[in-house]
Amino acid sequence: MLLAIDVGNTHVVFGVYDGGETPTIWRVRTEPHRTADEHAVILRSLCEHAGIPIDQLNDVCIGSVVPTLTTTLSDLAREYLRAEPIVVGPGIRTGVRLLVENPREVGADRIANTVASHRRYGGPAIVIDFGTATTFDAVSADGDFLGGAIAPGIDISMQALFDRAARLFRVDLTRPKSAIGKNTITNVQSGILFGYVGLVEGLIRRFKDEMGECRVIGTGGLVEQIARETEAIDIIDQRLTLDGLRILWEINQSAVEARP
Repeated sequence: MLLAIDVGNTHVVFGVYDGGETPTIWRVRTEPHRTADEHAVILRSLCEHAGIPIDQLNDVCIGSVVPTLTTTLSDLAREYLRAEPIVVGPGIRTGVRLLVENPREVGADRIANTVASHRRYGGPAIVIDFGTATTFDAVSADGDFLGGAIAPGIDISMQALFDRAARLFRVDLTRPKSAIGKNTITNVQSGILFGYVGLVEGLIRRFKDEMGECRVIGTGGLVEQIARETEAIDIIDQRLTLDGLRILWEINQSAVEARP
């Protein structure tokens, strides 16, 4: 079985692939100082609850944007699973050309999303990942990563507003009845939700001006809330990053097996 680990700034997502393309998925809060031993306890508990023998997790692929946890989860793989992890980064095979000024700056999640989007849906494409930050990735018809944009995520935007505006208070991110709010709550909800939709639609339009017509694929925690408010997102795929890690593991496993 393959354990794919997508390490983001807000959540760590574990996905177990047992010979197919539909994984068992668990999501836990990102704690940068959590040890390999603590992660092992959590993983063992999740596996037991799902009826998955942890000793059958023979392969591990890690995509991480949190450097401290990259090391920690690599230690977890070696010490508890007896597996040498594939860590997405310089030195591994990806099948993706990173056509940017400094390829080392491209996050593992964006590489995984590029690989999975092109394998599943073809190109050209725009991949939008609604995470702690919202990333917009431009993928060519050949599957190359052309660059993109990074915007503050919705939660970060809301937190900044409430932290810096003394008379405003946290509200639930639900759809107001109209764009013109009638009280403070609906004013904030309109500004955050509809304003963010405007940001997404605006960047998609500018990308298409430069790339031509292409598919728009959305993933990440808040994609469905945004997608309900716009027709600009063509496909929602919540497993995109994990599937990208699975594909990257397959590419590198094939390369190892092909060596004389």
